[in-house]
Parts: sequence; structure tokens; C-alpha cells
Amino acid sequence: MNTKIKFYQSIKFKIALVFALMLMLTLEVVGAVFVRQLERQNMATFKQQVELPTYVNTSLATQLTKTNTDKADKQIKKILSSINNNTISEIRVIDSNAVIRGTSLTSTQSSVGQKSSDKLVKATLAGNRAHTENLYDNGTRARYYVNVVPLVSLSNPNDVVGAVYMKANLEAVYTNINNISLIYFASALITIGFGLGLAILISREITRPIEEMRKKTLQIARGDYSGRLEVLGNDELGQLAGAVNNLSVRIEESQELSEAEQRRLNSVLSHMSDGVLATDRRGNLVTVNSTALQLLGVEKEGDILNRSILDVLGLRRKYTIRQLVDNELDHVILDDQEDESAPILSVSFSPIQQESGFVTGLVCVLHDVTSQQKEEREQKQFVSNVSHELRTPLTSVKSYVEALADGAWQNPEVAPQFLKVVEDETERMIRMINDLLSLSRMDSGTVKVNLEYVNINELFNYILDRFDMIIKKEAADPAKKKYSIERHLTTKDLWVEIDPDKFTQVIDNIVNNAIKYSPDGGVITARLLETHNHVILSISDQGLGIPRKDLSHIFDRFFRVDKARSRKQGGTGLGLAISKEVVNLLGGQIWVDSVEGKGSTFYISLPYVPYEGDDWTDEQEVAD
Repeated sequence: MNTKIKFYQSIKFKIALVFALMLMLTLEVVGAVFVRQLERQNMATFKQQVELPTYVNTSLATQLTKTNTDKADKQIKKILSSINNNTISEIRVIDSNAVIRGTSLTSTQSSVGQKSSDKLVKATLAGNRAHTENLYDNGTRARYYVNVVPLVSLSNPNDVVGAVYMKANLEAVYTNINNISLIYFASALITIGFGLGLAILISREITRPIEEMRKKTLQIARGDYSGRLEVLGNDELGQLAGAVNNLSVRIEESQELSEAEQRRLNSVLSHMSDGVLATDRRGNLVTVNSTALQLLGVEKEGDILNRSILDVLGLRRKYTIRQLVDNELDHVILDDQEDESAPILSVSFSPIQQESGFVTGLVCVLHDVTSQQKEEREQKQFVSNVSHELRTPLTSVKSYVEALADGAWQNPEVAPQFLKVVEDETERMIRMINDLLSLSRMDSGTVKVNLEYVNINELFNYILDRFDMIIKKEAADPAKKKYSIERHLTTKDLWVEIDPDKFTQVIDNIVNNAIKYSPDGGVITARLLETHNHVILSISDQGLGIPRKDLSHIFDRFFRVDKARSRKQGGTGLGLAISKEVVNLLGGQIWVDSVEGKGSTFYISLPYVPYEGDDWTDEQEVAD
């Protein structure tokens, strides 16, 4: 992202600012020391200027020791008036009793003879030690220096006879100091200004290569590796520019290699027959190939990207990401029992690990095992059904044979019945084994088909005629079910290439089923019609019908809608399965339409190519 940097955010501004602040801090420190030292020197000079000569203090002390106070006060006044120092604002002489004995100001002569309340005077008289103080007069708005010096007896230095109070105006001193300070700070500001400009120029020269490197790195980030930085020297910045150039070359090479690997990977993934999913370390999908989308029934890749693999595969309630990462599962079978059209998938997981062992994601491979699973289920179901179907008649035969062996064969009434049951069950097992052998040959592709052109109209009529003869034969037997067959057939000759024997077996199976499940007095309707390239036969009954949930299984092996009734009527449960296999061998299709409680209709569609002209007639005339 190339965001414009404001000047105050740039590194050159920061370098200049740091340089200016350091210069300012240096000048401030130097200025503070300079002004402080200047103040001390000026104050020392000022104190020397306002200090009273020693002889003045001696003369004043002498006057304070005299007993004639009036004469002494006049002398004190004379001494004070003789002091010619314009710096001193006022001088007061106070005796040991804190009484003011004289003052240098004419305006304060009225205070002579009064006691002084000044705390410095009291401290000086009490401690025999000089005291100084700087005062600010709010009235005159001026600063003053006050110095109180003790006056001692000439004969005894420890005997304080009074004090001299001296007050001097400091404004001249501070005015001088302020003027010098103002000059210094003005010079400092000018110096800082020049220093700041110089710092900006220097920082600009320093940061110019850095700015070029910043632009180059942004260019690299956008995927543009063209151009190289100019290396201006062998200093740190020059070495950094060279490193950026090398980095650009390395990144360009790595990017080209990565893109080539990505194209190769995408090509491999897109041509894989298995689905592949890849996740990040949190288990969210980041890569999906087209096969995986098809197997999962997802239209767009964006519908599942960034979603958890547990949610996409429906494993949230059974497993965690940790279990998948730790490779605790060999594989998982995904089988949606509710959706029969959904494929059955074998899912295997493998963690993506770096050399350090850190797991960065998962790879999930989806393998379609629908056919294998269905074959295994069908084989298991087939074995179970065969075992069950054979066990039932065998059990019955065993029971009757045991009864005969126990003496029932000697009973002239029971023995024939038992033998008849054994014969029927044996024939039933033989039919079942023959049917199983037929299906096995069809499954293995070894069954022999004798194709020939047959007039399907005549063959269908011939098969139905046989059932009409059975109807007439059983009409006199009151125990037999009564039914009739209606025909709606075309009168046109339709020549179809089929195996007549196997086709007859299919029609027999369907009509026999229609007879079994039709009610007494029911009507079985047979139809034959021609389409553009097919002939379609249908056989309808008025029986119980087939529930909708069982329609998709009606051609399965050993499947019965009503198992008890089917076994009672001697069915093996393989007739419709054999019929479907035969029709498929003949290149046709078979299906059923049924309404529960109203009957069923079985349809057979066979490929048909109509002949142009009367080919058979022409051939016969040529032969004659």
C-alpha cells in the first residue's frame, strides 16, 4: 500500500527535529549556566559597591557608645550625609535597643527615635551576625538588596552596640542581566534556526536513499521487479541498497518458481480422479479441486472456501480438528443414507508439516467408493438372500423326510402328501439354482444370445395364446383363480432383432407375476405399439400394486414386496431380475409404473429399425 507520508511524519523531519531539540537543549543549558554565573558576578560586584567602608562602621559604633544621645545623633546624621553612594537607597542606624538613631533619607526622618520592627535588625542584634535579603516592593515594583551589619564596641568585639541597615535598589543589576540574556537568547534562536535548516538539508541527503529503497520495496510488493537501486557508496546505506537489489532478484526468482509450482499443482489437482481439499492450521478450507466440488455436490468453489472442513464433510459431531491433525483416523466413510443419489466417499487425512514439525494445515483426499460399497452390500445381501431362500425349502424337505423316516411312509394317506411337498420344494430349489446360474452367466458375460429378426407382433401373440389355453383349461376347476387377458396390439408386422427364447422367458415372468397378484376375475391388459425407433410392450394387472418406496428395488434380486405371499406362491424372487438382465442384453429397457391398490404396469422398450419397402416380399419373389 503506497500511502503518502506527511512532512511531519517523515524521518527527515524527525532527524531535523531531534537535531534542533538537542541544539536548543544545549543552548538552554549553556544559557542557564551563563546567566546564573553572570547574575552571581553582578551581584558580587554590586555588593562590593554598596558595602560601607570600615571607618564608617567604626565611627557609627563610636557614636552609639556615647552617653550624650543628642550630640551623638547629630554626629550620626552628619556621617550618613557624608556617604556619597547613589546605589544605596537608604541607610539606617539602630542602637542595641533597636531604636532608630538616624536615617539617610529626608522623608524618613520622622522614624528617628522609634523602635525598629524589622526582623533582620532583631536577628542581627541578637546574633552579632550580618543578615542579607532580597525584597520586592509592590508599591514601587522594584527589587531591593537589604544588608544589616552589626556594630560592635571597639574594646569588646562581642559587645553589640547597634546595627547598620542598608537598602540598595537592584533594578540596574537585573536590567543589565536581562539585556545580556535577551541578546543571548536572540542569538540562540538565530542559531537554532540556522541549525534546523542545516539539519533538514543533511537529513534530506541521508533519507533520500532510504526513500528510494522504500519506493523500491513497494514496487516489489506490487510484483514489479524491474529496475535497480543506485548504490552511491560503501557505507551502511549503500550496503542496504545492494541488499535490496539482491532481495528483488531473489524474490523474482522465487515468485517465478512458486507460480510454476502453483500451475503444476493446479494442473495435477484438476486432472486428479480423486477430490482434494487443503486447509489452514485452523481447519478452514483454502484449496479445493474440481473433482472434490463434484463429489461434494457443490457448484462454486467460493461456497465452501474459508469454511471448516468439519462442517463441509459433516464431521462436526464426531471428530475434532485435533484428531484429524494427530492422524488418529485411518480413513472415514461418508455415506448419506437418506440421499441414495449421493456418492459414498472414502476420506483420508494427512497433516501438512514444516521441517520443524509445526503443522500448517491438512490435506484431505476424497475417493469415490460408491461402486465398491454397493457391490459389497449387494454381495452380502445376495449371499444372505440365497442362504435364506435355500434354507426355507431345505428345512421343509428335511422335516418331511424325517417324518417319512419315522414311519409316515407307511401311512397311505399322509405319505403321498409328504412326498408331494418334498417334490415341490425340490423343484423350487432347482428353479432357484437354475435362475442363479442364469444370472451368474449374465454377470460374467458368458451367456449366449441367439439373435434373429422376429415379428414381435406374432411372437407376443403366440406367448399370450399359450396363457389363453391355460385359462380355458382351468376354467372348469372352481379352485383356480379366474382371470382374462385383453390385447391391444398393432396389426403391422414389426421385425425386431431379439433372442426369441429369452424374450419368451421375460414375457412369461411378467405375465405369471400379473396372474399371481391379480384378484379373482381380474383383467390383464397387454399392449404393443411402435414409436419412431422403438417398439414398446406393456403388461398391466389390477392387483395390489407396488408401494412407491419399493419401485426402485422391484428389479433387485430376491426382492419381494410381500415376502410371505410370494413364497407361498412359489416365487424365487429372481424372475424380474432375470427379465431386466435379458432386456439389457437385447439392448432394451424395462421399467414399471404402479399405483398402490390399483395395479401395476410393466413396460419393455426394444430398439427397432423399420424396413423401407416390402423387403421380405421382394426377397421371396426373387427366390420364387
